[in-house]
Amino acid sequence: MSVSKKRVVVGLSGGVDSSVAAYVLKQQGYDVVALFMRNWHDTTGVLKADCPWLDDKFDAEAVARKLDIPFHFVDLSEQYRAKVVDYMFAEYERGRTPNPDVLCNREIKFDVFMDEAMKLGADFVATGHYCRKEVIDVDGRPVYRLLAGSDHNKDQSYFLCQLSQKQLEKALFPIGDLEKPEVRRIAAELKLVTAHKKDSQGICFVGKVDLPVFLQQKLQAKKGKVYLIPTDCSLYSREPKGDLTLLSDSELDVLATSYPHTPAMGKVIGDHNGAHFYTIGQRKGLNIGGFPEPLFVIGIDVVENAVYTGMGQDHPGLFRRVLKVDHDEVHWVRPDLAMQLGEKRRFDIRIRYRQPLQGGVALMREGGLYVIFDEAQRGITPGQFAALYDGEELIASGAII
Repeated sequence: MSVSKKRVVVGLSGGVDSSVAAYVLKQQGYDVVALFMRNWHDTTGVLKADCPWLDDKFDAEAVARKLDIPFHFVDLSEQYRAKVVDYMFAEYERGRTPNPDVLCNREIKFDVFMDEAMKLGADFVATGHYCRKEVIDVDGRPVYRLLAGSDHNKDQSYFLCQLSQKQLEKALFPIGDLEKPEVRRIAAELKLVTAHKKDSQGICFVGKVDLPVFLQQKLQAKKGKVYLIPTDCSLYSREPKGDLTLLSDSELDVLATSYPHTPAMGKVIGDHNGAHFYTIGQRKGLNIGGFPEPLFVIGIDVVENAVYTGMGQDHPGLFRRVLKVDHDEVHWVRPDLAMQLGEKRRFDIRIRYRQPLQGGVALMREGGLYVIFDEAQRGITPGQFAALYDGEELIASGAII
């Protein structure tokens, strides 16, 4: 079947990237259909100047008219709340920091939204992500590779680290080979209303939020103490010398766990309204001044409702060399490359969006998947996703415990 016979439903968001993605697909001869999804109604905690969905819908409609492609609308708010927002609340309540954008792509854009696209006769679903897909043959069957975008300043493959082969099979990323300035230039030449529109920020489809206010929809405020931990705390000498890959699972478990700070290790410097509103590495939001260097959150304890801080961005409490992913949380984008029990393999690793790739070794053990970095990493945060790369290809990912 020729390209011209293939129908692609584009997730037209009202931003410049999806606008140009739709244009590129049309130029390539696809039968292009636009589908705008509304995923959020509640404005509690949302900074109202950011991500007004109705303005985005108007912009998406304007782009569809300009490109002369059909425009459709779907409200997925109920599914988004159930699959993404409720997950966020549950994770924060446990003292973990979720990544809603990763979940949004896995559970909404390439699942529920894809189902809606198929109702419109789609052969493929396209988004404006800066990443690439490649198809190779492995033992006579197609295998889909998820590759970094050509614009390494905008590469968004990390946000797609939980996609499956089934999802990738139907996915297209039309601007993955372009750089952002080129995307802006194309949109400007076409006189698209989105050409100079700012990129969206904050939580996927919710926008930029005052996080404590947003979370208080479900999580109660609870007064507690903020403690300052000195740099010479005895906890920070726990890492043994030598080759960490030779350690036992139990020894690695210790190194992969957030530092177990206690109130006795520091001094009280202020109050907070709930440990579950904070995350490791956070600087803003403490509202405690008078120190020679900025304060950073280095640990939280939701059971004791304690927040632990360290002074300075190089405080040793911010750094660890080991992280762990439970077996049932390990996701192989490339199942044919899955590690076997007892196997050791080098990867480049990313633990947050836009972080430069970090070298390290992954160990598949009885206790789980352990990642040992070549250099200590700042702000390894439970609930975030570790993504494992081989060169430009994203091989696997998993939620950090």
